[in-house]
Amino acid sequence: MSQSAVSRAFSPGSSISARTKQKVLAAAASLGYRPNRIPAIMLSGRSFMVGVVIGGLENPFYATALERLATALRESGLQVLLMHVDDALTLDSALDRLVSYRIDAIVTSLAIGSKAVVQALSQLRLPVVCFNSSHVGPWISTVNSNNHGAGLVAARLLGRHGMQRPLWLAGPSRNSASRARGRGFCQGVRDTGIPSARLVRVQGNDTYDSGYDAIARLQKQGIRPDAIFSSNDMMACGAIDALRECMGLHCPHDVAIMGYDNIPQAAWRSYDLTSFDQQTDQMVARAMQLLDEALGTQDGPVSRTCIVDAQLIERGSTRAAR
Repeated sequence: MSQSAVSRAFSPGSSISARTKQKVLAAAASLGYRPNRIPAIMLSGRSFMVGVVIGGLENPFYATALERLATALRESGLQVLLMHVDDALTLDSALDRLVSYRIDAIVTSLAIGSKAVVQALSQLRLPVVCFNSSHVGPWISTVNSNNHGAGLVAARLLGRHGMQRPLWLAGPSRNSASRARGRGFCQGVRDTGIPSARLVRVQGNDTYDSGYDAIARLQKQGIRPDAIFSSNDMMACGAIDALRECMGLHCPHDVAIMGYDNIPQAAWRSYDLTSFDQQTDQMVARAMQLLDEALGTQDGPVSRTCIVDAQLIERGSTRAAR
């Protein structure tokens, strides 16, 4: 069998008879042969591999998003090169490793942390698709949850609950999605007529323990909120436990509380947490559209920002607000 016939047998869409292809594949199976894709990559300049950069997998939301993203990429005929970084907020720490691989594009759940990183990524001339990033640039697009709008909705819902002492439980200061949710919530609180001075702001780091500790510190300071909007569900679950164990307060009778991400734990009976679902399926679908457009265009770098509205899932932690 000629080398070219073998090559065509392993190349989708190549011109080769079904009989010849069957003979090549049968011989390859008996010999345990696997084609080496490196020559094809060198010739075409395309690897059909997408670098997927992840972090923060302690939050179940990211694990769910990764599974759906990997499935969508595979169904599009692309291979996933998975890269994990410790910093769950930025791509900065992954940049040096990314440039050492021959990949066609980068997709990441992490936000771009600075304009310097935008410039460095743009110089790679590779399509980059992020989730919930405030920074975009040439070759870089992002799919964002409507974080600011959700913050407004949270304030209105808690306002109907009768909130007078609201608390914003923020994520890390570099988390642009958390900052947008906080701005929306603070604006919504003002719109309800509550003076800004009554709004308490505390900082967490998106983990259960940080939510618990933030509320425990409030108890020592003598601060008792009656409504809490948390930047994510993990911190909200920690806050609910701390309210009960440290302050003797219960949701929703003493404190109404809302989170973000709609992770599986939010539906557990012990939390019954009202939350915003980022509609991961829609976000992944939009990301794949951006990726297809960027890989298929000959008109220069693609840079887009897509917004997906979060879906409010009301549960018992704000039951009195209904």
